[in-house]
Amino acid sequence: MTDLSQERRRFVRVEHSMPVQYKKLKMATEPSVGALSRDICQGGVRFIINEFLSLASRLVLEISIPNTPRPIKAISKVAWIRKIPLGDQYEVGNQFLDMTKEDKKLITTYIDSLASPSLS
Repeated sequence: MTDLSQERRRFVRVEHSMPVQYKKLKMATEPSVGALSRDICQGGVRFIINEFLSLASRLVLEISIPNTPRPIKAISKVAWIRKIPLGDQYEVGNQFLDMTKEDKKLITTYIDSLASPSLS
């Protein structure tokens, strides 16, 4: 059993793969780069990329959440990054800094649907 007093996360995190597009905020006119999420919560998203990004880099994200009419958009900050062993990829954790209330609600609804056991 997990000791909740040691849990650092403020939000429920669910493991789920979904398409993510990102680009550096300072290079907003450049094309987006595709990635695949590993998990998501109301506070951020973790995904795999093919390039190293500096800590605290600001990114523009578009996350394609299943069953939503459009990707959600957010400004995020790279909170941590680590190289995946035996490869040229990196796992990167992002903290959401800014998004619309509507997009926040879409993420919350989606996470709640995955985190709650089905009643069927």
